[in-house]
Amino acid sequence: MPRSDNQKLKILYILDYLKEKSHRDHPVGATELMNMLEHQHNTLCNRKTVYSDVSALQDYGVDIVSVPGKKGGYFIASRNFELPELKLLIDAVQSSRFLTEKKSRELIQKLCRECSVYDAQLMRRDVLVSGRVKSMNETIYYNVDAIQEAIAQNRQITFRYFDWGIDGKRRYREKSYQASPYGLCQDNENCYLLALSPRHGVTSYRVDRMSDISLCDEGRLPCPELTGKNLNAHANRLFQMFAGEPTSVKLRFHRELTNVVVDRFGRDILLIPDGEDHFVFTVDVAVSPMFLSWVIGFGSKAQILYPQRVIEECTALCQQAMAQYASSTTQKLENT
Repeated sequence: MPRSDNQKLKILYILDYLKEKSHRDHPVGATELMNMLEHQHNTLCNRKTVYSDVSALQDYGVDIVSVPGKKGGYFIASRNFELPELKLLIDAVQSSRFLTEKKSRELIQKLCRECSVYDAQLMRRDVLVSGRVKSMNETIYYNVDAIQEAIAQNRQITFRYFDWGIDGKRRYREKSYQASPYGLCQDNENCYLLALSPRHGVTSYRVDRMSDISLCDEGRLPCPELTGKNLNAHANRLFQMFAGEPTSVKLRFHRELTNVVVDRFGRDILLIPDGEDHFVFTVDVAVSPMFLSWVIGFGSKAQILYPQRVIEECTALCQQAMAQYASSTTQKLENT
């Protein structure tokens, strides 16, 4: 590129360099900026020109601070994201199970570009992606984008749905799916689509198990249950996104589990003291083996009080587990 063209871009080169290299503890001097322009962009300039360009950037609104002295220079004081905000976003990417390891690393690299190289080095030391449970579907980004586009255009979608085999390969279900998408939500670190299906009614799909999503010409089927505030209410009822009949369930928990209940059901849940050590509450959940297992997992510190049907389902689940382990123990004794 001719030097005359580089002269026009000089101020942008300075801005990019300050964004990447400048830091409160590592200000960039005029000499460093001049060397960068000459060696990286074949552009010659003097100190007066650098001062003028920095001043123009300050007038434009870039928060550039000038540090006086021999070791002084310039650094960008405020950026699009403060460091604690970037750390929060990176933590969210790290912990998100529906993002693949590759996508997680790519996102973290992009977020690190929003700060200086010095802060980026500090953040990368704490980044742990490998070894975490992550999605294996690289197309999830495009799935989310296609679903959001369909919602915005009020159109139905078709897609293929698959299960994972024990060999780690996809097992596509025989028929393709068609549904009216209404919202995306995250639960148990996985992303789900809430939709109205002609075959299954109001239901949910794991976004990382969807593929080949296409927008249909047909408009979405009306679904009051997934419109407006009802969408959030329905998402809350689908406890951990496992299929089950929505039921009002009364439970009795030990006070030690207060944080667990609030984290699971939100601060709006009404907790009523029951003696010195317990409290009771009622919540609408989709009764499923996963919900019952969640309650059973707390042992004697959690109890279902109502309705009787749910108590019986929980009792049956416990008996099935006991029978399975009892038969296993008997078989081992017979083999010895």
